[in-house]
Amino acid sequence: MEWERAKNYILVFFILLNLGLGFLWFMEYNRYVMTTEQERIIHSILSQNNISMYTRPMRRSPPMRPLNVYGFYYDTNHLINMFFENPEAVEEIPQNDFLQFISDNNSRLEISNGFISYENESPYGFQSTALYFTNGLFTRHTAVGLADNFINTNFPNFVQETIFYVDDGVRITYRQSYRGRIVHSNFVEFLITSKGIRQINMQFGQVSGHGGTSQMIFSPDEALLTFVQRYRHISLESPRVITHMDIAYFQEYISEQPGVPLSAIPYYRIFVQGDDRPFLINAFTNVIID
Repeated sequence: MEWERAKNYILVFFILLNLGLGFLWFMEYNRYVMTTEQERIIHSILSQNNISMYTRPMRRSPPMRPLNVYGFYYDTNHLINMFFENPEAVEEIPQNDFLQFISDNNSRLEISNGFISYENESPYGFQSTALYFTNGLFTRHTAVGLADNFINTNFPNFVQETIFYVDDGVRITYRQSYRGRIVHSNFVEFLITSKGIRQINMQFGQVSGHGGTSQMIFSPDEALLTFVQRYRHISLESPRVITHMDIAYFQEYISEQPGVPLSAIPYYRIFVQGDDRPFLINAFTNVIID
């Protein structure tokens, strides 16, 4: 009988303990959640400044850790094999402050300060990609397929992010995804026309995981206020629409030593309709990048 009573006491104790832990978790979760009133206020401020938001603002802003990313240093032999169909025929042209490689099929590769730029001026484009367009008919679907083939082969953890039409084709941008979060500073961008892939620009550092301790970040409504302060002189002249908002990692500076990583910091990204680049706001300091 005494044992049965003790088991009941133990059971009640664990139930109360779980309820207490659940309440603490609920309080901690809501500590970093934007309230309905905060959301209403920020929408009102956006509206007063002639800015619409066609997506819900982010609601949660828990502490985040920086991401360790090594500098933008590359294996040039690997890049030459990636871009040139006949690597043996590639000629290196000596330059003072950057590397340049050219091939006899009117293609050129340059590497400068961590930025990789490839251009192809031949009639058939990169790896004869113009042949994919039937009778020279350019379609967005086929252009995306060409870019996807390159990404799936060389950068399988990169995801398509934006497509913008330009005068002679489309620009398609891919960025690395690390554990569900975009690494904004690691990207591959294509210019594709009816003559195939004409340009490929890229920059990427090796992600080695999170580093340091978690830090508090500014809330989404505070980031939007910073955006309004910077953007209001434009929006008051012509209405603007925010189409998307998220948080991504951005490495503003590169390591000066190949084996030493630097931190990629969480940044709010605010996408505005008609602009091909998002606005970046440091989530730790709430300072916008010019």
